[in-house]
Amino acid sequence: MKEIAYLYRILTFSIIVCGVTACNYEIVDIDNVPGTMTLQSSSTEIALDADHLTDDIITFTWKPARPILNDHIILYTSKLDVVGNNFGSSTTIMNYEDDGIFSRSFTSEQIQNWANEKWKLPVNTPFTLEFRVTAQWEGGPTFEAPEVKTITVRVQPIRTIVFDADKVFLDGSAVQESKMELGTTVENDNIYAQVLHLEPGELIIPIEYKGETNYLSPTDNEGTLKDGETINVVLRESPVSWKIENAGEYRVVIDMQKATAAIYSPAKALQPAVVQWTLDGAMQTTIVNDLWEYGEPTGWSWRHGNWTQSTADPQVFVYTGPAMNGRTKFGVHPTNQSYVYTGNNTGADTPVTHGTTYNVFSGYSANERNAYFRLPSGTNFIVLDIRNKTLVASQK
Repeated sequence: MKEIAYLYRILTFSIIVCGVTACNYEIVDIDNVPGTMTLQSSSTEIALDADHLTDDIITFTWKPARPILNDHIILYTSKLDVVGNNFGSSTTIMNYEDDGIFSRSFTSEQIQNWANEKWKLPVNTPFTLEFRVTAQWEGGPTFEAPEVKTITVRVQPIRTIVFDADKVFLDGSAVQESKMELGTTVENDNIYAQVLHLEPGELIIPIEYKGETNYLSPTDNEGTLKDGETINVVLRESPVSWKIENAGEYRVVIDMQKATAAIYSPAKALQPAVVQWTLDGAMQTTIVNDLWEYGEPTGWSWRHGNWTQSTADPQVFVYTGPAMNGRTKFGVHPTNQSYVYTGNNTGADTPVTHGTTYNVFSGYSANERNAYFRLPSGTNFIVLDIRNKTLVASQK
């Protein structure tokens, strides 16, 4: 017990001594070194200019840092980033500045591209840039604290029109009904199509998306109708109209995913397929506006009523019906002598995987009629493109 009491007194004394010592030896910060470097920007707010993309839109300038004697070498580095990124290695635009150069400029194109691609900022949303200059010394006998200056600039990005749609309309003097809404095709929700009567006049295509209306326009802003051609299109704030010269039934097809459009006049109207085949020795001519399926899923009988012609092209058929599994072919008439669409012309089966595109063969000889697509279980959605001779099966 005496030994324990002795240790306790010694420890208590040591703590007191340490406390006194700490009071006598306070931590003293290094004196602040007055800096001379200053930083300013040509503007505190900028709007990126789509009409002058390659011109400088913002310039940052700074005054030199304090002079240092002896053998020190001064180096300047600049960093540009968005506020909140903390000048991270994956987001910062860094430059080593040349001797005697005390400014750094950026163009509208550079900032817009970095906002979209490097900083992944939401489109059409203002943001704040952060620019930093650091001056540091190397090579001398002593350590010199760097000088750092940071400044921010508010940015209004170039307005980007998102190529997407909630609703697509046809409007203008060529449309008899004011602002007719287009529906999507059964095969693809990104394709809008309509067959309608147009009068001579102007055709305008408004696009509604998230409460805003923009206008589908040819990329060259030329309104001359390129009849039956698929052209590239853009969205613009002001309408560019197509000129319709002759009255008649037109087919309008808009692919929002590929950013293309095609307008077919009566002179270039898309027609259904026409095939010839023999029935009991007599030649038959069939305009293909419907299909039947035949094979294992149908109990080796012809089944009808599950095919829809696309509004984009009468030679595109879409199956949406009972799930199918096994050997299957598709015919233009419910008879075993029918003209058929199948996977080859060698009388063999073609195994099918969902989502894969397969070549389509057609005819009415034994080689075609004895060939089958072998459909996987659950197949209930098939796009059969007679014009391009392709088939894609899936489960939806």
